[in-house]
Amino acid sequence: MTPSNQQIGQPVSRYDGQDKVTGQARYAADFLVPKLTHAVVVSSRIAVGHITALDVSEALNIAGVLGVFTHLNCPEVAKADRAYQDQAAPPGTPFRPFQDGQIRFAGQPIALVVAEDFETARHAASLVTVAFTNGASQTNLSLARDQAYEPPKKRTGVSGPPKARGDVAIALGTAEHQISAVYQTPAHYHNPMEMHATTVVWKSDDELLVHDKTQGAQNSRDYICKVFGYDEAKIVVASPFVGGAFGSGLRPQYQLFLAVLAARALRRSVQLMLTRQQMFTFGHRPETIQTISLASDRDSKLVALQHEAVAATSTFEDYQENVVGWGEQLYETPNAKFGYELTKLDIYSPADMRAPGGALGLFALESAMDELGHKLSVDPIEFRLKNYSDRDQQAGKPFSTKALRDCYREGADRFDWSRRNPIPGSVRKGHELIGMGMASGIWEAYIVPTKAKACLLADGRIEVSSAMADIGTGTYTILSQIAAQTLDVGIDTVTVKLGDSRLPKAPIEGGSWGAASAGTAVQFACEALKKEIIKTAVAVNDSPLIGANANDLRLENGAVVLVNDASRRVSFDAIAKSATPPLEAEGSSDPYFLQTAKSLLGLKKYSSFTHSAVFAEVAVDEDLGVVRVDRIVIAIDAGRILNPKTARSQIIGGVVWGIGMATHEAGLFDHVYGRCMNHSFAEYHIPVNADIPDIDVIFVGQPDTYLNPLGIKGLGEIGIVGTAAAIANAIINATGKRIRELPITLDKLL
Repeated sequence: MTPSNQQIGQPVSRYDGQDKVTGQARYAADFLVPKLTHAVVVSSRIAVGHITALDVSEALNIAGVLGVFTHLNCPEVAKADRAYQDQAAPPGTPFRPFQDGQIRFAGQPIALVVAEDFETARHAASLVTVAFTNGASQTNLSLARDQAYEPPKKRTGVSGPPKARGDVAIALGTAEHQISAVYQTPAHYHNPMEMHATTVVWKSDDELLVHDKTQGAQNSRDYICKVFGYDEAKIVVASPFVGGAFGSGLRPQYQLFLAVLAARALRRSVQLMLTRQQMFTFGHRPETIQTISLASDRDSKLVALQHEAVAATSTFEDYQENVVGWGEQLYETPNAKFGYELTKLDIYSPADMRAPGGALGLFALESAMDELGHKLSVDPIEFRLKNYSDRDQQAGKPFSTKALRDCYREGADRFDWSRRNPIPGSVRKGHELIGMGMASGIWEAYIVPTKAKACLLADGRIEVSSAMADIGTGTYTILSQIAAQTLDVGIDTVTVKLGDSRLPKAPIEGGSWGAASAGTAVQFACEALKKEIIKTAVAVNDSPLIGANANDLRLENGAVVLVNDASRRVSFDAIAKSATPPLEAEGSSDPYFLQTAKSLLGLKKYSSFTHSAVFAEVAVDEDLGVVRVDRIVIAIDAGRILNPKTARSQIIGGVVWGIGMATHEAGLFDHVYGRCMNHSFAEYHIPVNADIPDIDVIFVGQPDTYLNPLGIKGLGEIGIVGTAAAIANAIINATGKRIRELPITLDKLL
């Protein structure tokens, strides 16, 4: 029966909005406890070498300094690599701070100063002196490309390049039309508003409360327990609010290790927040060099697709992403070949960053599709439709749902694509050249094992909880909507608890699986609680429902009522008062995970993806080469939209990242010293308000109930994946210049 209180699909304002705008939401570095001490990291100024001397005496002589930790006095911690390998770890040897005097990357933490207050700690940190033997570093992917290798061990969750089909070499050699080009993307750095921080509240030698910036409270807890030998029951990691992350918080970063290390040694509470500059010393989107070859017949049908990528990784881990292979899901071709290799550089291990692999691979793929379409004099949308794939060729399975054709049609109509002049450089407005471009987007739709609990509180309110994080995407809000609708209560009567390691088990939040996974778990938990509520309502003293069959009862606006006589009802608060112990139930996404899990071959009947079509209009100053993005229209096929207001925000955020990727962002390395030079907001360019046009978001498609009962596909990644290519394709339409290296800056256009 349709609930009387329809919440799913409504543009509900953020559950946590008031707390955030009034400052009541507390982040990892906002927790002030009695006798809190403050820690500051001393970073290496070289990229490769060894510490030969380290003098901390002057720092220790400062009043208020409690300790200085280095590799020379590091307390005993776990030695085995497996203790440091978390849920998102790639193959290799995880970085372990203070375990020796070797320097592996610029900015490596080499000392930690702890003092009674932050100012004292910062001053004392400046007094630590270090001498190094400085080795030769290699941070230039282009120069080290000849050392590329295929990773011997695949990273969990990363499938690696698809198997080849047909004979690409022959197809490329005999095709009517072909293009081959190299595309390059630089290192991109996470720059969330909230910098990485950890506050460790020391309770006893074996009990800690840890406030950490993380996308997985239980992942951080498990890391602490394995590395430091704590009992899982004695460690609590709490992260109810996260000020942006999108991959930077998937793995425990080094500030967590250092803060726990210091608290354990000093038997004091410790707070450590990295500086903005230090945010450039750990995981980032890896630099890539990609080569794509495409060939078509005279009817513009693809006959060959070859996509190869070389990506940078650290010397100690084989970080991997799904960069190649997206063409297998988007376009039909009888011959395909893929390659993915790594090159070790003297950098910290790269990390997942919004749409890992997809954002990189689709820039190259969709730029190449535009190039070949232009060579064929075929409209970009028409060319994609000619090669539209109705099956996942890689997996040999149909799609559960795919509305990409609708994305093309509705996006083109809203954008007024028919006005586009296909001749580059032919449209101008004053001293500016105007261009239009488009690209396809795709991202895998996942569901992962997640648990949730639903409780009927003593006052008749509903509480749902899961250890899943909300990194600012609106998870609190959509879970409150799901619970309110399932139990037919007002959304203001639902409390949501997230981001605490004591709550029901949940994975790290990422991959666009949060809504589908936690949402399914909450729905099932609420449905189970509904049964308990109905059963208890019949047993309440003097209940007007005594003798009623459960099938004759339903929930209505916070009460159990008789289907044929709504006047006979028992309110939730009356039920709660009579229930001993309080009513609660758990739910899990496992049934749907088992149905769709890729790891369980034979059970997954379909391939599930989100899709998008991105349309961009740019204006390029003819004399100065300055690019301005004037319009973006993006049409999204993402299954059921739980909340159009928060969903639109998700897509807008992804598009803004794509604009930054296309025209602003790049880590600039000094390859002599092996370090990122533009490690600040002043020099690492990101878009500001003036760079962002109106972004028009369209949602199309239908719920994908194969993937989960709510039909959700996820929105975190799909907004970014096609945006950079759409802008690059608009720039060539404006100028006639094909730029294959991001970001597209004025120096490359002049």
